[in-house]
Amino acid sequence: MAHWQIALFIMIAYLVVALVVGMLASKGRDSSSLDEFAVAGGKLGLIVMWFLMGGAVFSAFSFLGAPGWAFEKGAPAFYIITYTAFAILPWYIIGPKISKIGRKYNLYTLSSFLKIRFRSKTLGIIVGLIALLASIQYLATQLTGMAIIFNIMTEGRIPFWLGALVSYGIVVVYVATGGLRAAAWSDVFQGFLMIVISWVVGLAIVHQLHDSIGTMFTTIAIEQPSFLQIGKEGSNMGKIPFTTTILVSVIGFLMWPHLFSKSYASNSKTIKKTVLVYPVFALFLIPLLLVGFAAKGVIDANLLESADQIFPFLVTTVMNLPGWVYGLVGAGALAAAMSSADAITHSASLETTDGIIRNLKKDIPDKIVLRIMRIGVFVIGGLAYLITIFGGQGLIALLLGAYGAIVQFAPAVYSALYWRRATASGVVTGLLLGTALNFYFQLVADSTPFGIHAGILGLIANVILMVTISFMTKSPGNEEEDIYLRS
Repeated sequence: MAHWQIALFIMIAYLVVALVVGMLASKGRDSSSLDEFAVAGGKLGLIVMWFLMGGAVFSAFSFLGAPGWAFEKGAPAFYIITYTAFAILPWYIIGPKISKIGRKYNLYTLSSFLKIRFRSKTLGIIVGLIALLASIQYLATQLTGMAIIFNIMTEGRIPFWLGALVSYGIVVVYVATGGLRAAAWSDVFQGFLMIVISWVVGLAIVHQLHDSIGTMFTTIAIEQPSFLQIGKEGSNMGKIPFTTTILVSVIGFLMWPHLFSKSYASNSKTIKKTVLVYPVFALFLIPLLLVGFAAKGVIDANLLESADQIFPFLVTTVMNLPGWVYGLVGAGALAAAMSSADAITHSASLETTDGIIRNLKKDIPDKIVLRIMRIGVFVIGGLAYLITIFGGQGLIALLLGAYGAIVQFAPAVYSALYWRRATASGVVTGLLLGTALNFYFQLVADSTPFGIHAGILGLIANVILMVTISFMTKSPGNEEEDIYLRS
């Protein structure tokens, strides 16, 4: 049997197991419960929560984008390790507060969290819309990764469109069926798989190509020293772009609705424990970055359609590995992409329904809301699929672009929890300006001043306008304000 056939068999087998795990996760639960579908009854434990949050980091960008950046840009790829280690830390403080507020008001979305605090349906709709657009952009990174893996591991026999359709179709089915609990238990299974594969295969590649990690970096330092530097002449990224890329990732991390809403899915004790052990995920990314560095000077970049293909290209073309390893690497990469795609798809459906539809049409029964959310999973999945097939950009570019929009929620969230003087008018105008500037510099302008990340430029303008307008308008001083600040 040819290597690609073995790989295809293993990847299909993995998808079947992932589907079964996702479908069985919700067995015995009340399938008609909105609370169960949205936040798994608010009773997720430490291990499940750790992997569920970890799926946000161990995604298609980690298995494909991270090695791609290391291969293409060198030292700037280490931004991934930095933000993974530190971005979770604020959750130790704000997570328990959000959890307490969520239980009081029966919340399960970011849009409702802000709508209730500022008594503004308009704000809820805007948050729901921005969350939808950013989530679809984030989903495109996962679908692109799935498609790349299927295409390369089968030596081009599975086309891009089919690889994305089959793998993401599995995700859509079990998320629509089992909600958050299905996504959570699937992430536990996928998490163990991708961690083992990343370390075993990643280190094997380094040692086969360079004998040791030290030898690899010594060779790069001699042949191309600027590749291992940041902000120096000849390096691939300046200090300001590197720093602001870390900032937008660290500040924006918890603002992703699929991560923010996890505060509703567990208790304060579990949240704090998760924060303490979460940075371990940064260690799991190291071998994936080493894969990219190992390929430098060994692989001609012209042989690749994009740098994101470097990991599967090494496995299938350069390394002398058996077909079952092809399949395991493919399954690991699919697991990484799917562990993010399920949570994002679920959250995007919740935000769209709760933030947009429920604010435009009053008094929708919970039974109908749940039905809309399930349908929304398929609709959002279809939109993300179309953007993936007809779009462009690399995985990291797509991810950082989405972060630029999502980071604009930070002033609203922290003001809701800590600043009494903040008003709905200030939050709305700041959010709109920050988002508009982010998309302008991403889609229209050729560059940003001093290389600052577009999301940070938008965030600065967002904060300035929010504070200014809040001081010019009157705070309502309602009961919700006191509860949010004192929680």
